[in-house]
Amino acid sequence: MRLDKFLSHATEYSRAQVKKLIRDKRVTINGELARLQDTAVSDSDVVCLDDQPLQIVGPSYLMLYKPAGYVCATTDSEHPVVLDLIESPPADLSVAGRLDIDTTGLVLLSNDGQWVHKIISPRSQCIKVYHATLDAPLTDEIIEAFANGILLRNEDKPTLPAEVSALENNVVRVAISEGRYHQVKRMFAACGRHVEALHRVSIGDIALDPAMAPGEYRALSAEEVNSINAEKNQQEHS
Repeated sequence: MRLDKFLSHATEYSRAQVKKLIRDKRVTINGELARLQDTAVSDSDVVCLDDQPLQIVGPSYLMLYKPAGYVCATTDSEHPVVLDLIESPPADLSVAGRLDIDTTGLVLLSNDGQWVHKIISPRSQCIKVYHATLDAPLTDEIIEAFANGILLRNEDKPTLPAEVSALENNVVRVAISEGRYHQVKRMFAACGRHVEALHRVSIGDIALDPAMAPGEYRALSAEEVNSINAEKNQQEHS
């Protein structure tokens, strides 16, 4: 990477201001005075401005175990938001796939807009898996309805095919590839079932960490982050 590009990314200075910093002899590379703005800078080089080391802070990728009672938004006048659970949250975090206030489970957050878009874009058809507790048992008719797609109230297109299977008692596993408003609850309502509890367990290949408790969060691994890119590329070439 060129020195001027590195400085503009690692500071709040513009490219024009960066040139002046170099001319004013305020920038060093590995202890040596920097003289040319197009000097190549590698990851192993130590670049300093006024003797203070600089580094480019990359995008943040987090998973959070959302408890009930929190809104998937950056601000809300009536309810606490998921960002309230994150200590010193990175700037410009967005939620990649929202959950209702009473729904629990996996929430992904990032300030990488393209990565977030790959998850939430309807074209991506990123699979989200939920565990839903119903007020009555699952039936073969409901399984078939989910597989065929359901025309929800006030909508003109049926849902995409979805998978639903029984787990235990009245708890079922649901896998959908869309993110319509209250989609899982509305699909079951159309089939005569009420969802008493809803919990998201995975998005794409990223599963909620079983070691986490409600309200906890952690950074995603590089493998988890890259799985979203891999899934998108696979869909584009399928």
